[in-house]
Amino acid sequence: MNALLSVAFVLCWSSGFIGAKLGAGTADASTLLMWRFLPLAAVLVAAAALSRKAWRGLTLRDAGRQVAIGALSQSGYLLSVYYAIQLGVSSGTTALIDGVQPLVAGALAGPLLRQYVSRRQWLGLWLGLAGVATVTVADAGASGADVSRWAYFIPFLGMLSLVAATFLEGRSPRPVAPRAALTIHCVTSAVLFSALAVGAGAAVPPADSSFWTATAWLVVLPTFGGYGLYWLLLRRSGLTEVNTLMFLMAPVTAVWGALMFGEHFGLQTAIGLAVGLAAVVVVRRGRNPVAPLAASR
Repeated sequence: MNALLSVAFVLCWSSGFIGAKLGAGTADASTLLMWRFLPLAAVLVAAAALSRKAWRGLTLRDAGRQVAIGALSQSGYLLSVYYAIQLGVSSGTTALIDGVQPLVAGALAGPLLRQYVSRRQWLGLWLGLAGVATVTVADAGASGADVSRWAYFIPFLGMLSLVAATFLEGRSPRPVAPRAALTIHCVTSAVLFSALAVGAGAAVPPADSSFWTATAWLVVLPTFGGYGLYWLLLRRSGLTEVNTLMFLMAPVTAVWGALMFGEHFGLQTAIGLAVGLAAVVVVRRGRNPVAPLAASR
C-alpha cells in the first residue's frame, strides 16, 4: 500500500510544478494562488460543518500551530515556486532546487525529532544530491542568459519554509486529524494570498479559460493529492523515507516538462534521473527501525 501511495505522491506533487507553469502565462502568481485557495477553503469549511468528528478535541493552541504550519508549508513554499517559474526558471529546475530538502531535513531529523539517519541512508541522500546537481546544471545551462541567476535562490527559500513546517509538525505534542489540518492550512493560505493579491491590485481573475484550467489542475492534483499524501506518508513512514521521495520530483518534473512544454531534457537529465532512482533504493534498504512521526509524538 505504501508503495502505491508513494507513486501517487510523487506524481501529484510533481504536478504542482506543471500546474504552476500552466498558470504562469495567464496571471500573476498572487492571482493564481488566491483563486486556487479561495474556492478550496470554502468547500473545506462547508465540509467541516457537516463532519465535526475530525475537529473533536482540537484546542486553540493546536489550531494556532496548524496555522503556522500552513503558512510555512503552503503559503511560503508555493509562493516561492510560483514566482520562480514566473521569473523564467523552468518547472524542472525549480523542482530540482527543492530536491535539496532531504539533506537539510536529514541533517536536522536526529537532534530535533530523534529520527537518526543511518550511514547507508546518508550515502543515499548524498547520491540523490548528486543527481539533483547533475540535472540542475544541465537545465540552468540550457536556460542561458534568459533567467537572472538570483531567481534560482527563490525556490531554495521555499524549500527551507517546507522543512521548517515539517519539523514544526513533527514536534507537535499530539496529532491533528488530517482533514482538520488540511482545512486550517488552506484557509490560512486563502487569507494570506487574498491579502497579497488585493494589496498588489491583482485580485481580479482573468477571463481566459486556461487560467481556470490551471486553477482546477492545482486544486485537484497537488493540493488534495500531493499535499494530503505528504502528511499521510510522513506519519506512516517517517521523515527520511518521505523526504527521499523528493529526489524523484526533480527528474519526474523534468521529463513531464519536456513532454508538455518542450523544456530541456538531455543526457545529463537522464543521468540525474537514474542517480535519483538509485538514491531512493539505497535509502529504503538502509532504513533504521525508527518510529514514524505520529508514533514518535
